[in-house]
Amino acid sequence: MIWRWTKRLFLLSILVVACVFLANYTVANNAKNQTHNTIKSAPTKKVGLLLGTGKFLGSGYINLFYKYRIDATVALYKAGKIKYILISGDNSKKGCDEPTSMKEDLMATGIPEKAIYLDYAGFRTLDSIIRCKLVFGESDIIIISQKFHNERAIYIAEANDMRADGFNAKSVSKRYGAKTYAREYLARTKMFLDLIFGKDPKFLGKEIKIG
Repeated sequence: MIWRWTKRLFLLSILVVACVFLANYTVANNAKNQTHNTIKSAPTKKVGLLLGTGKFLGSGYINLFYKYRIDATVALYKAGKIKYILISGDNSKKGCDEPTSMKEDLMATGIPEKAIYLDYAGFRTLDSIIRCKLVFGESDIIIISQKFHNERAIYIAEANDMRADGFNAKSVSKRYGAKTYAREYLARTKMFLDLIFGKDPKFLGKEIKIG
């Protein structure tokens, strides 16, 4: 009896691991020709969707994922590749306002306020993508984040009948971002479950026209 349950548990574990790796492969392969590392190769779009993250780590040091996304957005805007920036991030906790923080840092580089729009309800990547279409009316975008994040965001966008490319912010070392990279495997698996069961954003709200 014990052996039978041990065998079933082992087979279940194998199945779970296989699903995780299949999800990872599918997402990466789908976006193979849609993420861009250079300004020259990036397409010109009306809107760049900047995916939010916290500015500081628990240690008090600046979050490099954050810094590099800001740098990538500035480069894209100043090269004329995007006309408007939609910042989508979390603003659900006291002391955590990702969109406003990113907006202030972008404006400090000379980007005008009129070019920046904020989405305070981007609690998850799925929320950010779907709200970009349903709330802000944009379904042809370039997503700005690290490559692994862009790949997942592109998959979500295409599943919602959107056209999306990704502009890859500079990556961080595997040692620095070990927890983030590990979570991504699970996030991709959960993404498929969300899409299968038609998960909706936590909030939608009234439409906001960009430009």
